[in-house]
Order: sequence, then C-alpha cells, then structure tokens
Amino acid sequence: MSSNKPNLKLAAKTKLLNGGPLPTVIAGPCSAESEEQMLQTAREIRKDKRVTVFRAGIWKPRTRPGMFEGIGTVGLEWLKTVKQETGLLTAVEVANTQHVEEALKHGVDILWIGARTTVNPFSVQEVADALRGVDIPVMVKNPVNPDIQLWVGALERLNLAGITDLGLIHRGFSTPNNKPYRNHPKWETIQEIRSLVPEVPLFCDPSHIAGRRDLLQPVSQQALHLGVDGLMIETHINPAVALSDASQQVTPEGLDNLLTSLDLEPERVAVAEQLQEFRNLIDKLDNELINILFLRSDISKRIGEYKKASALDIYQAGRWVEVLQNRLKVATDTGLDETFVRAIFDAIHRHSIGIQNEVMSSAPAATSVMEK
Repeated sequence: MSSNKPNLKLAAKTKLLNGGPLPTVIAGPCSAESEEQMLQTAREIRKDKRVTVFRAGIWKPRTRPGMFEGIGTVGLEWLKTVKQETGLLTAVEVANTQHVEEALKHGVDILWIGARTTVNPFSVQEVADALRGVDIPVMVKNPVNPDIQLWVGALERLNLAGITDLGLIHRGFSTPNNKPYRNHPKWETIQEIRSLVPEVPLFCDPSHIAGRRDLLQPVSQQALHLGVDGLMIETHINPAVALSDASQQVTPEGLDNLLTSLDLEPERVAVAEQLQEFRNLIDKLDNELINILFLRSDISKRIGEYKKASALDIYQAGRWVEVLQNRLKVATDTGLDETFVRAIFDAIHRHSIGIQNEVMSSAPAATSVMEK
C-alpha cells in the first residue's frame, strides 16, 4: 500500500458518535465474567447519561496460555440482556469468522478489531470477509507495534468488504520503554492517523495506555486535548476481583468521577494541540540527540582501544582545548549561550574519558593455544 491517503467510501452518518458536543463514551468490563457482574456493572453505568455504549470482552486473546481467555459465546447472551434492560448499545471484540457470526447472531451493535489482530492482515481479511454485506460499525485498534500503514490497511480491507461505518481506537504501543504506561501513547500518532483519514472517528482507550487507574485521568485528558471523538474506558462493578486487567479498570462511580473531572473547553483543546505539536518535536529531537550521544560514546570506546594498543595516554590536553574552543565558537555563531554549551561538552568529555579509562584498565583478551 502506498503512503497516500486511502480512498475510503464512508457512510454519510456514523453510528459511532452521539451527535452532541461531548465525546462518545464506551464503558464496560474488560471481560464478561458472569451475568450478575455484567448486569450490575451495566445498571450502574446506565445512570451516567454520558455513556452510550457498553463494551465487554467475550473472547480474550492472552499473551500466554493458562490465563483467563474469556467466557465465550454464553457472554453474548448476558450482553443481549444488558441491551434489553438498559438500552445501551453493545460492543465486542472479534478476531475470526466464528466471533463475527456469533456476535451478529446475538444482535451486537458495534464490533472492534483488537491490536493483536490488526497486526495480522490475514486475520483482518478473514473478519472483513465474514462481514461482507453486513451493515454494522467496526472499529480498529492500532496494531501493537507503531505501524500507521498497517492500521490504515485494516480500514481499507474492511472498506473493500463493504463496511462504511468505520472507527479507530488509539490504545498505545508496545515499545522498549513504556514507563510509566502499560503501552506508550506516542501521541504524535494521533496527528499522523488524522492526516491520513481525517473523516474516520478516532477514539482513545486510556485503560490500555495507562494500565493503572491513577493514570486514567491524565491520559484521557491528553487524548481529549488532541481532539479524539470518544473514549473507551474499562469499568467493572468490583475491579479487585476482575479476572483480567484488574489494575486498569474503574468502578462505575470511579468512571463518573473521571468523566466529571475532564476539561472539554474547545479553546483549551486548541491550545493543547499546539503545545503537543511542540512537545512532539522536542521528543523527536531528544531521540536524535540520544542516538548521536550513543554513536559518540562508541567512537570514544574505539579511541580508547586504539590508545591502549598504541600505548598512548588517555588525556591529551592540547586536543581537548582545540575541541572545546571550536565547539564554543560554533555555539556563539549559532546564538547559543556559551556557558550552557561549555557545561554540556565538559560532561561529554568526562564521559568520554571514563569510557576510555574503562577500556585501558580492562584485562587483555585471553590468548588461545593456537595463537601461542
């Protein structure tokens, strides 16, 4: 697929948005566990008019076997009861033909494709084929890895199968260092996906980004500041006994408090969007700076190895004076503060000397019998 904007044929009006000034809120437990758990949670959620869709995991793709992998089709019966009793729309995750067929048979209103499925075009195509000729909203979570084209490709596969009511769910990405999050938000991704498919509603799943209840509020607020159309928040009547992802779920009361705390003023959203653009640029430059420092450290190590092999002293004052004077002149010409630049290069120099000291003091590699 090319990097150009996809040519999607979309419904004139989506069923995913509530049509009002407030974002659409989807809430419900990570997993359907029992009929009582489902109904108690739904009844409490229904008291909050800001929530219009009830979600529940019926089939749970787990990282390792032996974990709770969902209650299965019987949970769809409970979901059907929730819909009849509360009037809330219902939503479930599907990953294959059987899931689609069972969900449709039980009258589920909205389907979504999970992150583990989005990464596999074969699985997405299977779901798309199973939905051919069906008029139902389908949302696609971003793939586990940060691959925008893979995400867009899933939309295209569904659209080619005739699904025109499409949505996106930003749930964060698995990266080498996600801390403090469960999945790194990589907020710049929202702008990237918006630029490619601006007409497709975009939701945020703060539960899977945060992984912790105490981070749900700031993650939700940031997402709203970046202009998402809705939130998907995992809500359980008693998170402490949840069979999956207990630490990231809130009670219905906690959900109410969370939604009430969010700032939805449009003018503040615009300011936050501009601020986030600057922050994204800073993040990009910092990453480049770290990569350069890594490369410089590697060169320092190689210099140390050369000095050791050549029996040279580590510290050569004349060379350092020359380097520092040159860097300070470049900094002054650029308009940077000389004191600031001197402090940075002093730290870099100390680090370089430390690396070379470590190399010089290391024992020589053991000599093999053949080498003797």
